[in-house]
Amino acid sequence: MLEKRLEVKAEGKKAYDIVIRDTFGGLAEELKPFETEKRKLCIVTERNVAGYYLNEVQEILETVCARVDIFIFQAGEASKNLDTVSQLYRYLIRHEYDRKDMLIALGGGVVGDLTGFTAATYLRGIDFVQVPTSLLSQVDSSIGGKTGVDFQSYKNMVGAFYMPKLVYINIHTLHTLSEREFHSGLGEVIKHGLIRNRAYYEWLKENKEAIAAREPEALAVTVEGSCRIKRAVVEEDPKEQGIRALLNFGHTFGHAVEKMMDFRLTHGECVGIGAVLAAGMSCKRGYISEKEYEDIREIFRYFDFPELPEELCPADIVRETKHDKKMEHGTIKFILLKEVGVADIFRDVTDEEMTGILEEEKKMSGRNTIQSQKSPDVSTDSASV
Repeated sequence: MLEKRLEVKAEGKKAYDIVIRDTFGGLAEELKPFETEKRKLCIVTERNVAGYYLNEVQEILETVCARVDIFIFQAGEASKNLDTVSQLYRYLIRHEYDRKDMLIALGGGVVGDLTGFTAATYLRGIDFVQVPTSLLSQVDSSIGGKTGVDFQSYKNMVGAFYMPKLVYINIHTLHTLSEREFHSGLGEVIKHGLIRNRAYYEWLKENKEAIAAREPEALAVTVEGSCRIKRAVVEEDPKEQGIRALLNFGHTFGHAVEKMMDFRLTHGECVGIGAVLAAGMSCKRGYISEKEYEDIREIFRYFDFPELPEELCPADIVRETKHDKKMEHGTIKFILLKEVGVADIFRDVTDEEMTGILEEEKKMSGRNTIQSQKSPDVSTDSASV
């Protein structure tokens, strides 16, 4: 039976554990240190995930707490907003939740981000636990304490840094993901290797067939490897004052494409598109070789990532990047690869440079128009970077 435990620290002290298992069976035991027998627990989830895991998790929690309540919202990025948060506030008030009670985020990135933000702001803060069920949420959005929701058309514009008490990962949930949802999560996985650990990136390339087949051992190594990288970055920079910005590799272009496509492409797919573009810029600057750039393009192709949608105009994409919340004094903090496995922050990327790589990308290979028209079945994911 799989059991891995990673301790996450904040300001030199233990903040929470990341527990990686292949079952939900250990969840009750992990909650006992929080004296849950005296507390009400509210499972926050969405309709798709509820159909798979809600009953099992509810039965487990009922053995270790005073009462279990359930709040279910409509799946999808469209629910990740202040209206849903308001509905959850009202639910908690009606069910008399106080500061001693706890929220359980059961689902992908949308569930985790929304539940975490609610926990951070309800009664000025109550405890919550992340139980991520998608690959993207397991390796990225559940770790690091970033919470938030979208505001109007602006992604993750309202949020807070707020640490969970526990991240409990059951990798068995990855077997119920659609191909598209699973591959989407690999956008963040590949990103982690590219920015921080070349050996991990090379392992991903060498084991791509086993990962695609979702072999249990390969999944375990993939999830643990990415969690270790994300942990190291957020421990060093918990509130994104410096190095944590490296996690935004691929996101400047990615967020622009995601919004311009009206979320018809998933977050992970857009990160993949942005990562290829950022790698292209790194190559143009001479930081990585042509061969390394082609290898990066190839691993994203292998996992069926879409290409830059042909209907998007490069000038419009560049204009949209100006709305990114990571702008600093009117300047984009762009993440490029100094070498494979080593990223850095650059503030000298020009509009002309961005336009040039976008135009070149549109010319490089045949467009996959079917991919660009996808309507996401991946409605449970949204990264918090």
